[in-house]
Amino acid sequence: MPDRNRRAALHGRPRTRPRTRSPLDPPTSFKVIRAVFLTLLAGFVALPVYVMAASSLKPLKDVAGEFRWIPSGLTIRPYIDIWHTVPLAKYFVNSLIVAGSATACSVVIAIFAAYGVSRYRFRGKRLFTVTVLSTQMFPGILFLLPLFLIFVNIGNTTGIALYGSRGGLILTYLTFSLPFSIWMLIGYFDSVPRELDEAATVDGCGPLGALFRVVIPAAVPGIVAVAVYAFMTAWGEVLFASVMTNDATRTLAVGLQGYSTQNDVYWNQIMAASLVVSIPIVAGFLLLQRYLVAGLTAGAVK
Repeated sequence: MPDRNRRAALHGRPRTRPRTRSPLDPPTSFKVIRAVFLTLLAGFVALPVYVMAASSLKPLKDVAGEFRWIPSGLTIRPYIDIWHTVPLAKYFVNSLIVAGSATACSVVIAIFAAYGVSRYRFRGKRLFTVTVLSTQMFPGILFLLPLFLIFVNIGNTTGIALYGSRGGLILTYLTFSLPFSIWMLIGYFDSVPRELDEAATVDGCGPLGALFRVVIPAAVPGIVAVAVYAFMTAWGEVLFASVMTNDATRTLAVGLQGYSTQNDVYWNQIMAASLVVSIPIVAGFLLLQRYLVAGLTAGAVK
């Protein structure tokens, strides 16, 4: 007498197999815990953003009073007043110039330095790499007074105004972003096969030709990750920007303090300005997140 599977086959029904869990598939309990943890984390991140957004749409008297999760009256007036209470547009331009210039200089210098360390052998190569990375161990405030004295002495000796200028602030930010950028690109360039350089040399390219035509296109994710890191370092820095700038060169990170006066604190405008100045960073992450994740992962694995 045929068994059940044989009878199912005779009637044209496919034989069902018991579903087996893949070794890489996490158990159900882990999925539940992960979902709960991610939900709590998302709420922890979204709650301050909601408070900022809600406070930025309230009149000042409502923000200064008892906080309500659901605002009774909404207004976009704070988003209009932020441009008049303080010269926010000027601070925005200063931040874009300083952060963009520091990012461009950091990326260009890091590319050439990392390519030389990755592709050539020279005496002191390991010492150079360790020295570049060891600079990240020191806190930034340790360099505040030395850089201040150096800029003032250079200005007094040569007449080149570095203190209180955008150029001095760009050089300051390079001291922070450049070492890490070089170290990260060294690891990424090492992951690019050297056979690509040899193939470019056979085709008639020199070292610079191989760099621009082969290595850089293959290392775009790592370069993007370095650029994002350098831009973030310069965009939100407060300590050096508060000391090395004046009223004409002040950046956003310091300019937001202008909404707090001796008589009052414009909390709704502070929240609105904080959301506005966050737009470039958020937009950059959304546009470059694919390259950023790939660059950070490759650099970490290497």
